[in-house]
Amino acid sequence: MDSGSSLRVEKPTQLKPVVTKTYVLDTNVLLHDPTAVNAFKHHHIVIPMTVLEELDHIKDRRDKTVSREARIAIQMIDKVVDSASPQAIQQGVPIPATALDTLGPGTLAIYPDQCLAEDAKIPYLDGTQDQANDNRIINVALRLQAESPDEFVCLVTKDINMRIKAKGSGLMHVEDYRRDRVLDDIDLLSTGYEHIAGDFWSTISEVDTLREGDCTLHRIPRGSLPQAYPNMFVYDDQAFMAFVKRLDRDFVYLRCDSRDSLMNRRFWGLVPRNLEQAMAMSLLEDDSVDLTVLTGPAGSGKTLLALAYGLHAILELGKYSKLIVARSTPPIAEEIGFLPGTEEEKMAPWLAAFDDNLEILHGTDESCRGSIEYVKERANIQFKSLNFMRGRSFNNAYIVIDEAQGLTQFQLKSIISRVGADSKIVVLGNLAQIDNKYISPLTSGLTYLVEKSKSYPHAAMMHVNGIVRSRLAAFAEENL
Repeated sequence: MDSGSSLRVEKPTQLKPVVTKTYVLDTNVLLHDPTAVNAFKHHHIVIPMTVLEELDHIKDRRDKTVSREARIAIQMIDKVVDSASPQAIQQGVPIPATALDTLGPGTLAIYPDQCLAEDAKIPYLDGTQDQANDNRIINVALRLQAESPDEFVCLVTKDINMRIKAKGSGLMHVEDYRRDRVLDDIDLLSTGYEHIAGDFWSTISEVDTLREGDCTLHRIPRGSLPQAYPNMFVYDDQAFMAFVKRLDRDFVYLRCDSRDSLMNRRFWGLVPRNLEQAMAMSLLEDDSVDLTVLTGPAGSGKTLLALAYGLHAILELGKYSKLIVARSTPPIAEEIGFLPGTEEEKMAPWLAAFDDNLEILHGTDESCRGSIEYVKERANIQFKSLNFMRGRSFNNAYIVIDEAQGLTQFQLKSIISRVGADSKIVVLGNLAQIDNKYISPLTSGLTYLVEKSKSYPHAAMMHVNGIVRSRLAAFAEENL
């Protein structure tokens, strides 16, 4: 190297050290997602003894859904602390990490909060009978914050009032559990279609036409329709109507449809009353779609569409051997076991909506009740409680899950994973009618399912708009 040349020495980049945060988990977080101990990556998780006591009480409840979640959460904790010493459990036991966790494992500690006592230097909530457990969990976070004022200590709970109490007691960081939150605003939820103002083709710079089998596809640049996902409809203010058949990194492949052909579909005597219903019927009929999610307000026809196609597919087309209708029985309702009769008869109070819809489909028959009973037997309609579906496998079945808005992502996953070969599942829900106090439209398993499955080529969703039940129902949905 000659003397005129010189080596250029770059200033090394100073990497910021990884900050480990401490998260205190409330019981409802572990019930909402029993695998939550794996959700905090390389951070430190603290589970108060009170949480373990609550899980112990809940695991023996007759409410099968919540008791199952409690048992799974306990098993997840046990896997982490199983062989650790008592001292290690109180300090923090490493949580097994996956190969993708480059920052190292997090740690899990059990905090003996029954040993806490009032201290004039640290805020302390007393053991008020109605709020004793919440107060004890908040006290753990307050004590950890006082012992390590320079560290990030956060209470994670899905109880809004508990978050307010914790902040009012002086806790700096309080959060909702957000692992299941896939949207920041429910208005951003995918609808299954996109309306283009004006003329669609005027917005397209280039297009190619190709033939695949008996289908003609128009290939447009991905940037012309950036929000596209498989099995989505696109239409404009003119006569254009298309269906996203598939897409790749550079292109979107559209199959042109006719609004008239969509509106002229008929299932079991049922015809669509608006464009959303027509698009939903097209998705239900598509053999390449194994999962269809129908959302929308009360009275928009979700249940009627799903039931009509099921009868059409089983009795007229012979695609499936049975129609399974399922929904979760609300915890506030009477226990299903105390009701008389078979499982179908026990489920009747919660699945009366399907009988109502069968009456709509057969209301003009000479003998309405006779037709309904005949159809139930011929179509092999089975009414199930979701609490008893887990652990089973359903093959060659058409499955309808009703009132899914009150289910968590974990519950929906455990149900959908039961679907066997040659089966189709239709999930129905109205995010405006959630009666679970720990679930909001943003954290509902239905919202999670829509956003996570929209890019899967064998899943489709449709927001069925427009109240068609009655003018009074439309008024109530919009104004009350």
